[in-house]
Amino acid sequence: MTRKKSRASWRLVLDLLTIAFGMVLGSLGWCTFLLPHHITIGGLPGISSLVFWSVGIPVQYTYFTLNAILLVAALVILGWKFCFRTIFAVCIFTLMTSVLQSGGVQPLFADQPFLACLIGGLLMGVGMGLALMCNASSGGSDVIAAMVHKYRDISLGRVILICDLTIVTSSYLIIGSWEKVIYGYIVLFVMSACVDYVVNGRRGSVQFFVISDQWEKIGRAINDEIDRGCTLIDAHGFYTGKPVGMLFIIARRTQRRDIFRVIDEIDPHAFVSQSSVSAVYGMGFDRMKFKSKEVKK
Repeated sequence: MTRKKSRASWRLVLDLLTIAFGMVLGSLGWCTFLLPHHITIGGLPGISSLVFWSVGIPVQYTYFTLNAILLVAALVILGWKFCFRTIFAVCIFTLMTSVLQSGGVQPLFADQPFLACLIGGLLMGVGMGLALMCNASSGGSDVIAAMVHKYRDISLGRVILICDLTIVTSSYLIIGSWEKVIYGYIVLFVMSACVDYVVNGRRGSVQFFVISDQWEKIGRAINDEIDRGCTLIDAHGFYTGKPVGMLFIIARRTQRRDIFRVIDEIDPHAFVSQSSVSAVYGMGFDRMKFKSKEVKK
């Protein structure tokens, strides 16, 4: 029990460090590449930008206040665990934004807004993806996406994109430049692609078929060392007719290297087939999110 608590504590610390790193990346992308070029993004950062450009209120104040209101709803739907990490992420993002804004950060690529929107969107998308990967959020449309994703199997990046299009389009009323609006669209597409790549890249799954005379040792090692289950399939060679044990394994993509290591240590001559799978539900993986329609009598 003590070992499990220690492992859980270390995992929490690692998640918080990952969230903090993601928020640093996001604030750098926003303050260094997007705000100086008057490029609007979606969500609460986008709203905060519009408020800043119209009435002069610093972006960090608007961002933090609106997030506090939104997190009350998230507390009811997503629970304290998500909100605790999201509050931590919002505080880090607000702190870094305040430091960068007060430090008078110089805009990069001042005469190349297209390159600035690509790099800014990349940094913000990776930062948001890292936070969502650790069951947190940078606030705003991320929280809305997480609430929708809890009940429906919809891409997080797509939900964020839909939520943000209206904000970017309405920025024309303040900025008065369709060129900036188009740059905002580009940022949204880059951000949504990065979010999906970061989140799904780690949560993706792979499947293995392993044929070996040492199937029992391999299966036990995968159970004990990698903490992943195996299914034994009784098979036999078609030509030789020799009975063989075949292991069927579904694992996270991040566990692929460890599985190959275990197999190589026990039986370097094992026959191994590995392929990617698009989705895995149940038994420690994702939960199916499907709401059936009631049939009216």
